[in-house]
Amino acid sequence: MSKRPNVVVLFPDQLRAQSLPLFGEQQIDTPNIDRLASEGTVLEQAISNCPVCTPARAMLLTGRYPQTTGHLINTTRTRHSEISIGDAFAHQGYKTAWVGKWHLHTGLWPALDRMPQHPDWVPEGRDRLGFDYWRAYNQHMVYFDGFVHKDDWNYERWDGYETDGLMNYGKEFMDSAGDDPFLLFLSPHQPHFTPFTFAPEAYYHRLPKTLTLPANVPDSVKDAALDMYRHYLAMILAVDDMLGNLLTYLDDKGLADNTIVVFASDHGTQGGAQGVNPWSKKNPYDASIHIPGIVRHPGAVAAGKRCDSIVSMVDWFPTLCELAGIPVPRSIEGTSKAAAILGNTQIDDSAFIMNFSKWFDWFQDGAEWRGVRTREHTYAQWLNGKVELYDLQEDPLQMNNLAGAGSQAEGEMQARLKAHQTKRQDELVACTDWKHWLDNERRVVRNAFGELSHPESQPDWSLLH
Repeated sequence: MSKRPNVVVLFPDQLRAQSLPLFGEQQIDTPNIDRLASEGTVLEQAISNCPVCTPARAMLLTGRYPQTTGHLINTTRTRHSEISIGDAFAHQGYKTAWVGKWHLHTGLWPALDRMPQHPDWVPEGRDRLGFDYWRAYNQHMVYFDGFVHKDDWNYERWDGYETDGLMNYGKEFMDSAGDDPFLLFLSPHQPHFTPFTFAPEAYYHRLPKTLTLPANVPDSVKDAALDMYRHYLAMILAVDDMLGNLLTYLDDKGLADNTIVVFASDHGTQGGAQGVNPWSKKNPYDASIHIPGIVRHPGAVAAGKRCDSIVSMVDWFPTLCELAGIPVPRSIEGTSKAAAILGNTQIDDSAFIMNFSKWFDWFQDGAEWRGVRTREHTYAQWLNGKVELYDLQEDPLQMNNLAGAGSQAEGEMQARLKAHQTKRQDELVACTDWKHWLDNERRVVRNAFGELSHPESQPDWSLLH
C-alpha cells in the first residue's frame, strides 16, 4: 500500500450545517455522519463564500475567488488554464476521479425546458480539469436512473437512486486504482430541489409525522417551508446512507487507515428562514452559507475533536494538499487550514462572502451584496443600501439586526470587508455590469484584474511548484 494517503471527498449539494444532528437538528438520525465526526475532526465554521452552485464549486476546485475565476453565476464554462485540485494530485502520481454533479460548464444549457431530463455533457480534456475517471454530468435533476457521461460523449444510466448509483461508480474507480493513491470526489445532487421525485419512499418513513421549523421562518412561508423540509430531510438520510456505504467499503478493503475522508457541501439553503423562498440560497445568512465540514484521517487527524477556525471554500484545495503532502500550487488564493485541523493552532480568519445575481443562470440586478463572516459575527452590505450585522453568539438565527448603532463590532467588520474587497479588486455594483466578463459561449474572458487570454489557453504548469 502506498504511504501517500488516498483522499475521498463526499460533497453533497445544498446541504446546510444546521439540518444535521451534528449541528443541532433533532428530527432525524444520521448515524454515519455522526460516526465520521466521532472518528475525525468537525469543522464548526466551514463557510460557503458565494452560496450558488457554480461559483462555490469553482472555489473548491481552483482555490480561487469568483473575482478571479469569473464564475459569478451558474452554468459558466471554466477556463482551461485554471489549475485544479485534480491537476495538483494527478501531477503527483494520483489517480483522479469525479463522480456526480459537476456544474462548471454550460453542458446543454440553455435547455429548452430549463429542467434537463437528458444527458448533460462535459467534453473530455481540459473542461474536466484533470480528472481522468469521469462518471459525471454537468447539471440535471433526474435522481432515479439518471445519466452520467464516461470517457467521451456517450452516456449511461446509473441503476436506482442517485446516491446508490454514484457510490457504485466510486467503488469501481477505487477498485481500479491498484496500488496507486487516488483522489475521488463523490458529488451527489441531493439534497437539492428537483421537479421530479425527490427520494425513495423508505426515507420518508424515517421522518417524524410532524416537523418543526426554526423561529426565523415566518408564518408567511411556513407551509411551503414544511413541504420543502420533508423532502430535504429525506434526501439527507439518503446522503447519510451513502456515507455509510463508503465507510464500509473502505473498512472492507483495508483502506480506511490510509484514506483522508472529507464531508462537506457547496452551500446551504434558506428553508424559509428570514422569509426567503425555502429552496433558495444566495443570502448572507447561516442557512445559506454555513456548511458541514468533517475530516477523518486515522493517526493524523484527532478523533472526536472540533475545530473552530473559519474554513472558506477556497481553503479546501490547499488544506487537502497539505494534509496529503502535495505541493500547494502558487495559483491558490485560499489558505491551508491543515494546522488548525491537526490541532496545532487556531487561525484567526474571516470569510469574504458575496452574491452577484438575482437569478442563478442569468445576470439579473437586484440581489447584490458583499459581506464578512467571522466566528462571532455576520456583516453584509447590499447594493440597495441595506446593511446587516448579527451577533452569532447571542442571535444564531440572525433575527436581530444590529447594524446602524455604530458599535465597535460594526466598525471592525466594515474594515474587514474593505480589506477583502481591495485584495480581490472587488466592487459592489449592479450585476449586469459584469456581463462583459463572459463571451457569447459563456466562457470567461475577463476578471476583476482585467482582460484574460483565450479561454482555452493551456495552464502555466510551473505554478504547480
